[in-house]
Amino acid sequence: MSYTPIIGLEIHVELKTQSKMFCGCKNDPFHAPKPNIYTCPVCLGMPGGLPVPNKKAIEWTIMLGLALNCKINMVSKFDRKHYFYPDLSKGYQISQYDQPLCLGGVLSLPEGDVRIHRVHLEEDTGKLQHTTIDGKEVTLIDFNRSGVPLIEIVTEPDIRSGEHAKSFLKKLHQIIRYLDISDADMEKGSMRLEPNISVKQSEDEGLPPYKIEVKNINSFNFVKKAIEYEVARHISIFESGATPKQETRGWNEDAGQTFSQRSKEHAEDYRYFPDPDIPPLHFTEQYIESLRENLPELPDEKARRFKEAYQLSDQLIDMLIASRQIAQYFEDAVKEGRNHNLAPTTIANWIINKKVDIHAVSATDLLHQIVQATTVIHVSDDEMQQAIHDVILDHEKAVQDYKAGKKPALMFLFGQVMKKLHGKGDKKIIYDRLERSLS
Repeated sequence: MSYTPIIGLEIHVELKTQSKMFCGCKNDPFHAPKPNIYTCPVCLGMPGGLPVPNKKAIEWTIMLGLALNCKINMVSKFDRKHYFYPDLSKGYQISQYDQPLCLGGVLSLPEGDVRIHRVHLEEDTGKLQHTTIDGKEVTLIDFNRSGVPLIEIVTEPDIRSGEHAKSFLKKLHQIIRYLDISDADMEKGSMRLEPNISVKQSEDEGLPPYKIEVKNINSFNFVKKAIEYEVARHISIFESGATPKQETRGWNEDAGQTFSQRSKEHAEDYRYFPDPDIPPLHFTEQYIESLRENLPELPDEKARRFKEAYQLSDQLIDMLIASRQIAQYFEDAVKEGRNHNLAPTTIANWIINKKVDIHAVSATDLLHQIVQATTVIHVSDDEMQQAIHDVILDHEKAVQDYKAGKKPALMFLFGQVMKKLHGKGDKKIIYDRLERSLS
């Protein structure tokens, strides 16, 4: 058999708007001093509570769609997605079904392009807390997160390996952070990752008749491991003559394996219909273009410009554009560095190799450090030769070690000479002079 992994991703990203998606409650579930304080009749699902869409969340979703090369729907709407679970107080989630905000994008990667099926906007659920009270195991619900704006990005099944999925997710995470629409903090759960995995048994086969969804993973590496585990599991099932059953599974990071949770739902199970409380959204081309003009320079564009403007290596560029803040810090330093005739490559290497804390060291202070470290204070030949002479006399054993072929002894002696000269002088000239003197 020629097995081929077929992988798609669903990614949920909480937006950092000031208020929730359909009400005026504060959107800050991770820093709330206690449970259930940022709530109201709307996000608690009480009768009579009417939802009003958050304009900023809609704009940010469209901007992400534009950054992912999506087509923006000029007419979009919200739908009710029905399912019954304790963290969903209304018995349905306000989401989007057949008219999402964004459709049909693509993200280019060295491992292969990944098409974006859709980007839509919905509300997050409450958070369950499993604990023990008075000796009884109970589940508590915190509704501070209920109603937080949540973007869902759904890819086409274009991914072929765990490494390919990891590369896509890192690029997507970087774009989201560049747009500054979410902290995308996976430890806190503001970015949650769900791979859909199946395996083709031959190149001629179409899409497999099943898929496994692994829910709520919070690490790029865990997604990679979960995919690799599932692909191996599916192949093993095929080899036994069976077919994997369609289901939803979880990821156990300690065991390094997935586990069954429930049979996987189909769209008809959710009984979608348009939310009657929220009118359809109508956009104009001018409005969409105004959002496009507000997009920042994205990572790929910045990488091309850095290559052309500063002649940096690809490795340096990748590290400098890791975040907008590091990239801006570098450019601020380059601008000031022109007054000191410092090359962009010198500044870039210093930032990366010295692991400069850009929040603690200003660009001006950084340049002073580089200038001090690279400025040569000249010494006379007599002063240099005297220092070398004194070191050779004072460290007879190191001299003998060097003559016996122990190369580290030369570096020790060189360090002693530089110490005597208080760091002054051209290091290469001093090193060569020392080596000749020892010979």
